[in-house]
Amino acid sequence: MSCGGSRICLTGVTKILMALLVSPLAGMVAGYLLQKLMRFLLRAARPSANKTLCRAQWVTAGALAFSHGANDAQKGMGIITLVLVLGGRLDHFAVPFLVMYLCAGVITCGTLLGGWRIIKTLGLGIYRLRPLHGLDVQLASSAVIWGASVIGGPVSTTHVLTSATMGVGAAERPRAVRWPTAGDIAITWVLTLPGSALLAFD
Repeated sequence: MSCGGSRICLTGVTKILMALLVSPLAGMVAGYLLQKLMRFLLRAARPSANKTLCRAQWVTAGALAFSHGANDAQKGMGIITLVLVLGGRLDHFAVPFLVMYLCAGVITCGTLLGGWRIIKTLGLGIYRLRPLHGLDVQLASSAVIWGASVIGGPVSTTHVLTSATMGVGAAERPRAVRWPTAGDIAITWVLTLPGSALLAFD
């Protein structure tokens, strides 16, 4: 959609699809560049620096959790609020505090129940992450997800994390990246979009 002049505005489904398609690529590029930069900055560091990197991950994990809530949680809140408006429970579109609380609680429970499997896949199944890798993946993913949130673009946190992990691995040891596993994840992601549309079609 044109915004006038040479500017192009993305709205509606186009904006959603663009954000979903571009964000994994952005995550991979961000992870690759950040790993290269950090390896250069820490080229003279001793192995004991891993302790500091592990502590720093508490901060980056918090940033990742915040960006995750700022993006993924908004989707559930929006859908639930829309249902409440359509059902006559609300007279205008405004997310109630109870909906925010429930979405935060459900996402937390989901992470507690299924998060370890995702961690094993990302941390071991695609590339064996060490403290510096984990830090870079979290930083790169947080930046991409938060940037998407700022412009109002919905993204898949898992796919951004996956692509950032691939980028970090490719920056250090491309052959050590388990590309077939990453490919399986990509195929599943591609099939999810049309599959969800078909199931929702009435």
